[in-house]
Amino acid sequence: MTSFAKAQVRFWAVVALLLLVALFLDRRSSAEPVATRLPVADFPASIGGWQSRKVELGPEVIAVLGNGEFLQRVYHRDTADGIIDFFLAYFPSQRTGSTIHSPKNCLPGAGWAPIESGTTELTWPNGRKFQVNQFVIGRGLDRQVALYWYQAHGRAVASEYWAKFYLVADAIRMNRSDGALVRVLTPVQRDETLEQSKVRAREFAHQVLPLLDQHVPH
Repeated sequence: MTSFAKAQVRFWAVVALLLLVALFLDRRSSAEPVATRLPVADFPASIGGWQSRKVELGPEVIAVLGNGEFLQRVYHRDTADGIIDFFLAYFPSQRTGSTIHSPKNCLPGAGWAPIESGTTELTWPNGRKFQVNQFVIGRGLDRQVALYWYQAHGRAVASEYWAKFYLVADAIRMNRSDGALVRVLTPVQRDETLEQSKVRAREFAHQVLPLLDQHVPH
């Protein structure tokens, strides 16, 4: 099978899965339980040695993202070792048509193009490992590294397909369709290697993991 044919199969598989999700969530009429959690807006502005400023999202961005809670912060340290652009999107319900958008579709843009894509491994505080997406995008000589994953009900996955599968499974099992997208983005500095920036993104993600459970409930 050619790469084009494989891409077509993946595309129509996603379309079929999304239609199935939409149909199921539309027909599930009982009210979802409200999970106890902290608002996304209360996510810590200081993490370890990192301090941050909040990035205000415009109404046009919110309109595209849908009905959820969204937070973007830019973290920095006193040392000249780069910045972290952190984004957290939490959807209390995905039954109303507001579902998680893959960053794969929005990371490229404004002259940025994908250069490298794959996965890397993170570790929960309890020692359990899981895969997250790792992207490198470029514009001219500039490079940025992005990590992102889908998280819900104590589970984190890299695959958009598995995220949709678990969305349906959890809606059946728990009557819940809430979930989150977590994204960590860092520019590659002129005086560092690509691998150094990847390490910075992973280290920051590991500092974020223990905090997410307060905002993305099990």
